[in-house]
Amino acid sequence: MEKDTHVLDRPPEGAAADWTIPQDWGRYTAHEHAVWDTLYARQAKLLPGRASAAFLRGLDALQLSTSGIPNFEELSERLMKLTGWQVVAVPGLVPDDVFFDHMANRRFVAGNFIRRADQLDYLQEPDVFHDVFGHVPMLADPAFADYCVAYGEGGKRALQLGGLGYLSRLYWYTVEFGLIQQDDGLRIYGAGIVSSASESHFALEDASPNRLGFDLQRVMRTEYRIDDFQQNYFVIPSFDALLRVTVETDFAPLYDAIKPLPDIKIADILPDDVVITRGTQAYARRRDGVVG
Repeated sequence: MEKDTHVLDRPPEGAAADWTIPQDWGRYTAHEHAVWDTLYARQAKLLPGRASAAFLRGLDALQLSTSGIPNFEELSERLMKLTGWQVVAVPGLVPDDVFFDHMANRRFVAGNFIRRADQLDYLQEPDVFHDVFGHVPMLADPAFADYCVAYGEGGKRALQLGGLGYLSRLYWYTVEFGLIQQDDGLRIYGAGIVSSASESHFALEDASPNRLGFDLQRVMRTEYRIDDFQQNYFVIPSFDALLRVTVETDFAPLYDAIKPLPDIKIADILPDDVVITRGTQAYARRRDGVVG
């Protein structure tokens, strides 16, 4: 497999000690701006009626419909006025401690590169479209923005408590692949869904995945895979509720309680789960070549 060119183990030359680099917006080519515009137009058609109200408000408030890859300085100026967050460029995936420190200080790290035109449907590593289109609109929502700050603070503590693996599952099943129950039905807010045309459909409309009520300990015990559609989606009742359970929970005893327990397999449904949709798991069986 070709080595990812944006997965690094040390800051490259020219990066600051906190791994940030200039976005250098002027270097983007017309072709790269066109890739953004193609991806944006596709998602803009799909997301009304599927994305959460908070995500759609964020898109509008941050003026992401403007043609071309956003300029991080201009984007940060608008975002700062709403929730105090800013967007900073990094050369690729950064170490956990760096990531958590930026989040705790209301800095969202975003890759400054964009996928090629032949990678529109899938990219293993997050690019500027996933990071900015997928994540940043939700940071315009005050409750979700505060949740991400709390997550960053909790991440720094998790590194000391040996709870990083459990906390990463919380991020995966909320920030990346979360669903929310609105008055008008289930909606998507996770960046991995809203930035993906195929998963925008799959997460809400396919019969295959489980859709379960959010429970903090349950989520932190649940395995996931990074290379395909999810087999579980967890549904929060509101962003205020997600923030509240995060800031009101002492994670140290929670980690201690979880560590002796087995991980929960991806497609398992437990007796005390709140089952919103019991999935057929048909997609996973097809993927794995299982008949019946």
